[in-house]
Amino acid sequence: MKSTRVGVVGGGLAGIAAALTLADAGVDATLLERRPRLGGLTSSIERDGLSFDNGQHVFLKCCSAYQAFLERLGAMEQVCIQPRLDMPVLTPSGTLGSITRSRLPAPLHLASSLARYRYLSIKDRIRLVRAVVALRRLNLIDPSLDTVTFGDWLRQHGQSQRAIDRLWNLIIQPTLNVTADQSSLALAAQVFRVGFLERSNGADVGWSVVPLATLHGTNAERTLREAGVKILLNTSVNSVTPRSSGGFTVHTRGEDLAFDAVIVSTAPRVAETLGVLASERHLAERLGASPIVNIHFVLDRKVTNHSMAACLDSPIEFFFDRTDASGVTSGQCLVISLSAADRYIGIGTSELVPMFFDALCELLPRARDAELLSAVVMREHAATFRATPGIESLRPSTTTAVPGLFLAGAWCKTGWPATMEGAVRSGNEAAAKVLDFRSDSGDSGSQDATHREGAVS
Repeated sequence: MKSTRVGVVGGGLAGIAAALTLADAGVDATLLERRPRLGGLTSSIERDGLSFDNGQHVFLKCCSAYQAFLERLGAMEQVCIQPRLDMPVLTPSGTLGSITRSRLPAPLHLASSLARYRYLSIKDRIRLVRAVVALRRLNLIDPSLDTVTFGDWLRQHGQSQRAIDRLWNLIIQPTLNVTADQSSLALAAQVFRVGFLERSNGADVGWSVVPLATLHGTNAERTLREAGVKILLNTSVNSVTPRSSGGFTVHTRGEDLAFDAVIVSTAPRVAETLGVLASERHLAERLGASPIVNIHFVLDRKVTNHSMAACLDSPIEFFFDRTDASGVTSGQCLVISLSAADRYIGIGTSELVPMFFDALCELLPRARDAELLSAVVMREHAATFRATPGIESLRPSTTTAVPGLFLAGAWCKTGWPATMEGAVRSGNEAAAKVLDFRSDSGDSGSQDATHREGAVS
């Protein structure tokens, strides 16, 4: 009996998770990635001896699949997780607020912090209770939740526009990459229920203390090779086609590879070009895209003690201290993270840098005396799908209509937003579907499915 040979197309988090799960189950897996390194949308660039991530990717304590993924990569020592949620909230006026949790069980763990939240009136703080109670009562599998916006639902439950702008959006915009007035209630409710209302430590924030290229790229490549996964970097896949003898041919620029099953874990637009979304016409266009912009400032001195902070009354949404991760040894490196960045994605670097450095100086007065040594702007035009009403009905399952062909990626139907957690969950699920497929087919791949079809051996 011959073992099933599986090809995984795409080396982002979903593809890495899928390949590792398969390898751990004893499956012969090959991972194909068009870039020279793994990591997908969580990547880094090198400039002048420093490392800059393409986005400030954070996770929450409730992201169990992603943390298990990091454990498997041996990378948990390379992330920092808050011992308890503590999110400073700054304004240019110098006002300092925060969102923190106590040791009380959920949802009481947030009560004291929200009762003192200085950016809302007492009336707005009292009205928060009504929305929290209603959120806890929602049935998350009710399809009607995907037909209305979170903003409209919040207004129906007593939330003022000020409360939406100064509290609810602080969570929704970075997690869904759209505003509350744009987002699907289904996904917004899932974020608050799982992250904030079901367990007291669910929203404790974690982030990488090393470049993402190290956390996901270097660690993943080492772990995959140790697990026996064959990795083909710099390998562009042109198409995936079924074979008359069973299985699939993955056509690359260099050779054709034969597999018994294939997981396509690319972006949806790439999956369309590979011919694996024939039953989902124009899916990438219908899923939409929401951009993210990050601006890295390297300063000649330290200007804040905050490791991270949310911001109000400023074009800056969040900033993070990336000094150690970037390799800056003197001074400080701060990154400004702009989610749902439609208004900024088309603005040039020469305009963005002074605009946001001025905004940073308004928030952090000590920055006014600092010299800006360098600035790096990173743009992701299609960072996530657009999490608007109706999106859940569009997201495909990891199983396709073609036996043996599976999908993975944060855009698949996982119940989670387009996050690292969602990507890993999709990869794990696709791998589990492959194992079921192997079991159903008797683990007997065809004779020539274990050999390459091209001239190169």
